[in-house]
Order: sequence, then C-alpha cells, then structure tokens
Amino acid sequence: MTEDRGASRALPKQPHALSAGARAELEALGLTSNGRLLESAPQGIVRGDGLAIPKQAISAPDVLNEATDYPRPSSFTRGLRVEMRGASMLLLSGTASVDENGDTLYPGDFPAQCLRTLRNVTRLLVAEKASWHDVVRTTCFLRDIERDYDSFNEIRTMFMNAIDLDPLPASTGIQAHLCREDLLVEIEAIAFVPGGQER
Repeated sequence: MTEDRGASRALPKQPHALSAGARAELEALGLTSNGRLLESAPQGIVRGDGLAIPKQAISAPDVLNEATDYPRPSSFTRGLRVEMRGASMLLLSGTASVDENGDTLYPGDFPAQCLRTLRNVTRLLVAEKASWHDVVRTTCFLRDIERDYDSFNEIRTMFMNAIDLDPLPASTGIQAHLCREDLLVEIEAIAFVPGGQER
C-alpha cells in the first residue's frame, strides 16, 4: 500500500476484522483498511479533471435531521439539487416519518406516518423553491404492501387531489424491509425546477 492521504470520514468501526478479500477491494478502490484515501486512488475515486456537474445538498432541518447525524450515521444526503442547462433536477432520497431529531414518529400508525412522510418530502421540495407540481417520479416503499397499500393509495390520492396535482407523477410501489422496524412507509422523489441555478 502507498501512503495515506487522509479523508474527512473513516469507515465505521468494524465488529470484526476485515477479510483479506475486503482489504484487497479497499486497496483497489484506493482506500486503507480504516477508510482513508491513498495517494494511488484511481480515477473515479479522485476526479482528475476538476470538472463535475454542479450539485448541492437539500435539507429541511426544521422537520427532519440529516442522516449523517443519526447515532449510527447513515451515508446519504436527504436530497441533491443537480444543475443542468435550463433546469435543476432534485433527487430526494427515501424519506420517512422522522422528526428533526431523527426519531421515528407515529410507530404503528400507518396513516400518520404516511402523512408525515408527505410533509417531510414537501418541506425538502420547498427548501429548493419547488413543489409537488415539479415532481415527475416517486418510488414508494411499504413495509407490508398487502396490508397497507389501500390506505397508502387513499391518503396519497387525497393529498394529490387536494393540491390539484395534474398530471400525477410516474410512480412505483414496492414492498421493502425499511431501515427501521418501526417505519412503515418511505417515499423518494425526482423533480425538475425550470430555470437552472435560480433559487
């Protein structure tokens, strides 16, 4: 291995030693076994030309915390704004019924969790001067799709009718094991805001 260049974040402490295969793959990625960047990091890990698509993190700290602030930090941002010619694309990560401290709200209450999730997604959109009218696609994850889909669809339909959303976003519903046992629904969204770089 070559010399360690340092990095802003190290890998979380491992519950057991990394295998030889895992150490080999870390080195191939240009990382040390403690998650530090090596001088020999390959292109794609370290961008060589200094060019990148302009992007900025999206947050709404008044209603939900950053995933990196959880007691066991999670490595994703709540959303990204990507600048393009004539428009900005907003990519919102899966958002659930959590509050500004990262605590789950309304365990066991599917309708309340669904509405809080819609509120959190709405606030992330508002943080970027966007609305549900800019959303082109959602992916909706339900812990138990057979039990909860009818309720989910009624709440979503009521919400979208109330805000006069037409046309509706493209959408997919998926049954999934969510990141916490007490979360019942999670929604991710893609939106486009006309104008690009205007906020």
